[in-house]
Amino acid sequence: MSGWAGTGVADNGAMTDTTAVDERWAVFHRWGPYGLLAVGTLVSWSAADAVGMTTAERRASGALVAAAVVLQLVWNRAARTRPDPSAAGSCYYAVRWAIGFALTWMNPLFAFYAVAGYFGAQHLLPRRLVGAGLFATAVTLAGSQSGGLPPHGVMGWVLFGAILTVNSMLLALFAHFAALEEARGRARVETIAELERTNTALQQALDENAALHAQLLVQAREAGVADERRRLAAEIHDTLAQGLTGIIAQLQVVANTPDPDLAREHMDRATALARHSLGEARRSVHNLAPVALADDGLPGALEKTVTEWGERTGVRAAFTATGTAEPLHDEVAATLLRIAQEALSNAARHARAGRLGVTLSYMDDEVTLDIRDDGRGFDPLAVPARTRAGGFGLDGMRARAERIAGSLTVETEPGHGTAVSARVPLVRHD
Repeated sequence: MSGWAGTGVADNGAMTDTTAVDERWAVFHRWGPYGLLAVGTLVSWSAADAVGMTTAERRASGALVAAAVVLQLVWNRAARTRPDPSAAGSCYYAVRWAIGFALTWMNPLFAFYAVAGYFGAQHLLPRRLVGAGLFATAVTLAGSQSGGLPPHGVMGWVLFGAILTVNSMLLALFAHFAALEEARGRARVETIAELERTNTALQQALDENAALHAQLLVQAREAGVADERRRLAAEIHDTLAQGLTGIIAQLQVVANTPDPDLAREHMDRATALARHSLGEARRSVHNLAPVALADDGLPGALEKTVTEWGERTGVRAAFTATGTAEPLHDEVAATLLRIAQEALSNAARHARAGRLGVTLSYMDDEVTLDIRDDGRGFDPLAVPARTRAGGFGLDGMRARAERIAGSLTVETEPGHGTAVSARVPLVRHD
């Protein structure tokens, strides 16, 4: 019985475990019956006299043993093309059981061969016949265990019935265990299949993520290049373009004045502007802070810038700082200075103002920069067309403020001056 129990587990395992286990059981089903037949024959013939085997029975058993060998040879060839339960497998199982039953009837010790019926029943028989095949094998073994077939007397039949009942109960128990193992095997197969599907989906996701990552890298690189181009363009506009504009204005004064002292003064201003612009251009290429911030803080740089602008343009310009001045982050200070320079440049070119005021205000969590003039103002609806034609202007100032999470507003109308206000977070210098 223990042999059958192992077979049930192993047959289920053959469907669910490794290929190596399948191969080992295939070898047993091919050669195991030969071994069991050899053991049963050797033991039975050795004890033939003890069990009272007649000469005719010995001859008959020899013929049946030969028939069993031939049966196994034929089946081993046929099984190569019939791996699953089939009619041929059922016939093979039935003939093998009949030979085992007849041999056990002659000598109970031939049960060593009859026990082969417990092995491979599920492999050979259709599911509806597995129970019948196992019960038939249990009848043969119960006859052997009760002293031989047929049972002798009432007690012999009682003993045979009791042993058969026990064997049948064990069959049912082991069949239950086998069913549980088969269910676990199916669950493992389904789990493995689900894991394979999950792994496949995960691999696809990883491949897609890798492709997306590569695409993002390309886009980030392109965005970085574009951002650097915009930065350099804005810096060139704020430094070289404005410097050249100032130099041209000074040289025009030199060309139109007969006063040598005045001409020399404006030539000196043009030279200073050229040197200043050259330094700013170099610092822009290396993404350094403006020259004005290298020596002074933001209030000092703004005051110096407003004073020099007023001297160049002849406009009364004043700078005022309110609140408690604090050291600002380099990017914040540079952004506010560049916005002020652009606003002053726009005022010089377009405003025709008589007065201009610049106010820097430090508050709890933000800094504001206000530039107001009493010039001629302009129509805000016309600004997009003008900025597209002329460069950066208001859009450039607004982009600078928004780059550091700030904002920029413009209040103006024709004939009533212009007010530019930039608000940025107060981020202190490390």
